[in-house]
Amino acid sequence: MSIDIKSPTFPESVADGTIATWLKNEGDAVTQDEVIAEIETDKVVLEVVAPSNGILTKIIKAEGDVVQSAEKIGEFSDETVDTDKAELIEDSSNEVAEETQPILEKVSEIKADKKIAPAAKKIIKEKELDVENIKSSGKGNRVTKADVINHLDQEVSNKNTDSNTLSVKSGRQEKRVPMSRLRSTIAKRLVSVKQETAMLTTFNEVDMLPIKELRKKYGQEFEKEHGVKLGFMGFFVIAAVQALRKFPIVNASIDGQDIVYHGFQDIGVAVSTERGLVVPVIKDADSKSLPEIEKSILEYSLKARDGKLAIEDMQGGTFTISNGGIFGSLLSTPILNAPQTAILGMHAIQDRPVAIEGEVVIRPMMYLAMSYDHRLLDGKEAVSFLVSIKEQLESPERLLLNL
Repeated sequence: MSIDIKSPTFPESVADGTIATWLKNEGDAVTQDEVIAEIETDKVVLEVVAPSNGILTKIIKAEGDVVQSAEKIGEFSDETVDTDKAELIEDSSNEVAEETQPILEKVSEIKADKKIAPAAKKIIKEKELDVENIKSSGKGNRVTKADVINHLDQEVSNKNTDSNTLSVKSGRQEKRVPMSRLRSTIAKRLVSVKQETAMLTTFNEVDMLPIKELRKKYGQEFEKEHGVKLGFMGFFVIAAVQALRKFPIVNASIDGQDIVYHGFQDIGVAVSTERGLVVPVIKDADSKSLPEIEKSILEYSLKARDGKLAIEDMQGGTFTISNGGIFGSLLSTPILNAPQTAILGMHAIQDRPVAIEGEVVIRPMMYLAMSYDHRLLDGKEAVSFLVSIKEQLESPERLLLNL
């Protein structure tokens, strides 16, 4: 029985998506709940899974095609098929049999362990390429669309001519590739923030010795008791929550001509991934304990690394914390995460000489940067907010006493 394969139902905040990768080819056998395709949206990558055991009989939307919510992208058969892949493709659609035949003939000449992505097959047919000369880089020795394009680029380079993806000038090569949807969306949002907000940044520094001593003294006991390491971010989240309670204007956002005050603290934690920056949100951080916050951070980090973040994981947020210190950044100006009106930037901890009670001592210091929308926040609120965070971190007992 033929079953339609549809794209996931997108949330209202997501207009459409792009077929990023088909992990299975037409004619491939799949098992129930196995991922067969990935769809990239402006925020996350969504997985399309097989509804049951069977055969992927037809791919309607190729890699790079734009799809709408719950749109048909392929066809699937839950019947057992014993024929080889070439026969299955011919039987699945009589309308495209003649067009796919030249491709199948080329495929049959390749080693059995070498597969070809649908988008790659189309280019191979159009350009009449010799598939055996194309180096494969996909999973399971699969020839991807990028492999075919790279092969064409190499041919152009050898002939010393120009093409859409590669130009050769005086022996120096330039390769042109399209932005991913996520990277393009990030770029548009950042430019929009710079153009539509009156962004300003204030700086301070914090002595991290008290926090480091706490971690050294109780770190092992904390991990044994709660099953998660005692990091730095948890302290910053709690300090931010308590500072936001004292300065609710920092927790607010602008909606047209209105100021929206939020009676909760949902803290976004910026995470860098291979596809770009994402900001999962710790919901109701004001009601979570330090162990719960650390567990949330770890869970989101693992999801982000594996590309498993859901759209709901990144929706909302009233304040954001970004940690450039993990990459070695000593000082930077973080950009607002609209429609929020403030963001806190953490940086690398560095031993520096500082004056304490008239004496020069070496302390592990961190620069803090807080960018804010001057349309809503004045310098007094912004600086006082940042000082509140500094005071809490330098005197951790304030975190416990909510001071």
